[in-house]
Amino acid sequence: MKFPYGMADFKEIVTEDYYYCDRTDKIPLLEKAKSQLFIRPRRFGKSLLLSMLENYYDVAEKEDFEKIFGGLHIGNKPTESRNSYFILRWDFSCVDAGGSMEDIKRSLFNHINARISRFVDDYSHAGFDFSGVEINRTDALVSMESLLSHALQQGYPVYLLLDEYDNFANTIMMQGGNSRERYEELVHDQGILKTLFKTVKSLTSTSGFDRVFITGVSPVVLSDITSGYNIATNIYFEPEFNDLCGFRESEIKNVLKKLAKGCEGGREMVDQAFALAKTYYNGYRFCREEADHIYNPTLSLYFFRHLHDKCEFPFEMLDANLAADESKLEYIGSLPQGREMMFRLSQKGEEVAVGRISNRFGLQEMLSDASKDQVFLVSYLYYFGVLTLSSLSEMGEIVLKVPNLVVQSLYVERVQQLLIPDPLVRDQGTHVAKQVYQQGDIAPLCDFVQNTSFKVFKNRDYRWANELTLKTAFLTLLYNDILY
Repeated sequence: MKFPYGMADFKEIVTEDYYYCDRTDKIPLLEKAKSQLFIRPRRFGKSLLLSMLENYYDVAEKEDFEKIFGGLHIGNKPTESRNSYFILRWDFSCVDAGGSMEDIKRSLFNHINARISRFVDDYSHAGFDFSGVEINRTDALVSMESLLSHALQQGYPVYLLLDEYDNFANTIMMQGGNSRERYEELVHDQGILKTLFKTVKSLTSTSGFDRVFITGVSPVVLSDITSGYNIATNIYFEPEFNDLCGFRESEIKNVLKKLAKGCEGGREMVDQAFALAKTYYNGYRFCREEADHIYNPTLSLYFFRHLHDKCEFPFEMLDANLAADESKLEYIGSLPQGREMMFRLSQKGEEVAVGRISNRFGLQEMLSDASKDQVFLVSYLYYFGVLTLSSLSEMGEIVLKVPNLVVQSLYVERVQQLLIPDPLVRDQGTHVAKQVYQQGDIAPLCDFVQNTSFKVFKNRDYRWANELTLKTAFLTLLYNDILY
């Protein structure tokens, strides 16, 4: 078996026989709205989803439809819209968030112009005439309008696919210093990001873009540009799209059964591998309605590939490249009520209940102390994939939990850094924890906690400190996911 770890080229994956979980049955459902916003945590397969849509709707791939989709669900009953669009794709993770606002604007325009130039080259090779498209080096919005007018003359509409729409804006927001002012420059009435989305909205409402599909990690940016782009249908809470990105439990089991045939251990290995995968990678749910939890797809592929190549489990269950953005947990941990929540959620089995998940919150909510209530904190952690929907309480509240052991370890590490900021002192804590593992001697650990951990507490922390706080101090030192 071949596993597409780190790959997001749909055509390459399906034509070169890599493992693929078929989600093409969702295409008819996605056609119900012209402009859509789909949000999922980092590394959850959003780019591969866009690549699938690109290959399905691209007029230049018409001759290869059977080759690409013949063995998939949609191949048996394609929709009328298949292979009937020009595809323009942007990826805002390619936009440099450094430098001045003028530098960022230039990077954004350079990216859009580069994608327009590629569009012109690709479709010219496919037999279409885009020779008259003007690439305006100083204003990519002019380039975009020129492209769309020429596309209209060719007889096909344009489908805009926008990946990581919030990436560089989120990067700016988390940079510290004067990040607030820089971010506000992006999204105010004359800001380049708001201007860009206003233009896209205008072109979607006229004869420009016929369809728009946007992916991102959070709704922060669209909240801040409000009227700049208020036509997108939010589909990220819809139950039919809960597993649009991510692996189902049955799919995990089927792969493990196949992998076990090439390794010693047979059924026993399958059972052990499934238990590990479920403990470390399962637990995500993105709709309020009852639905099966799904597995993180990239981490699952990491696990599959290691098991396939070596017939053993990876020593590190969390690929270091896939850890949640530390700045997000650091941000929550910097808030007084956020510290309390971090302590609670570092404990196994802890849950938190709120009346709702905010489907929109912007910079003002992030910066205003009055807005940082429990709904905000929970919503923020949910969008970045370190909390997930669990159930509804008897009172109708939404109950959220930490998805799995991989995410649990991120909370524990963050709490440890809050309790013991000095890395050299943390190393001492690791040493006394080993004395518990190896010798059963807990006295040095008790002394360390008493003399070190609680010195960093502020007076306001003691209003919520209790037995759980003490337990957490020990847990952060004893926690070791390899020994789990």
